[in-house]
Amino acid sequence: MADSSTQVRPGGRSAKVRAAVHHAVAELLAEEEAETLTLPAVAARAGVHPTTLYRRWGSTAQLLNDVATSRFTDDLVVPDSGSLAGDLQRWLADVATDVADPDTLALMRATIGSGPAGGCACVEDRHRQLGAIIRREQDRGGTALDVETAADFLLGPLYYRAIFTPEPASADWARTLVSTYLATLRTP
Repeated sequence: MADSSTQVRPGGRSAKVRAAVHHAVAELLAEEEAETLTLPAVAARAGVHPTTLYRRWGSTAQLLNDVATSRFTDDLVVPDSGSLAGDLQRWLADVATDVADPDTLALMRATIGSGPAGGCACVEDRHRQLGAIIRREQDRGGTALDVETAADFLLGPLYYRAIFTPEPASADWARTLVSTYLATLRTP
């Protein structure tokens, strides 16, 4: 007899509800301003009762944080080009392309606007990805870099441009940003 504590449950109703709700959030953000997003509206679009959302997420902010965390977790492959410059240029160009997508941008703006935890939901995995690139460079015998400083220099301008300006950064602009960052590391 199989031990029930080691069996993997492939999904079930809970996973289907979560997927439907996440899809409904994405659709509604693509159609309307984030300020109009409510749990009852999401529930109606997802085909579930509003109490399901209130019980599971409690608030629109918590729901947006869950959707953003799900959306931005493991969404990009951390490149391994053999050099720090190559890895950072490829990765940041991919991030720039991702945040330039209108649906992604709508989710980011709504999540950040929902409360203090919103920003963390949008960048937490990006910090992990950047940390992996930096650790790999250190393993190759390269320069020991600080992840937070690299994130401030690389992600800060990229996210600022995406969220607060009418034209998000391009992949080429992101690659230039990496070149500028690496040049500052070589300057005494």
